Amino acid sequence: MSEKWNINDPYVYQALTGLHNQSLAVQTTRGSVRGILQQVMPDHIVIMMGGAPFYIRTAQIIWFQPIMCE
Repeated sequence: MSEKWNINDPYVYQALTGLHNQSLAVQTTRGSVRGILQQVMPDHIVIMMGGAPFYIRTAQIIWFQPIMCE
């Protein structure tokens, strides 16, 4: 059996894929998360914050922005 991913928002998925392993601020419907973008999947992302992984469903993301280190 072949599984097929259904990408909710292909533009958001593509943009997040280009930010892999970078510092990122993500605003969700429940609050904000800042950390390193570890993984991008069609339905969720994984942000490492304070040594702990945060799994965020792509459908819950309102906006995201790379964090520039000074």
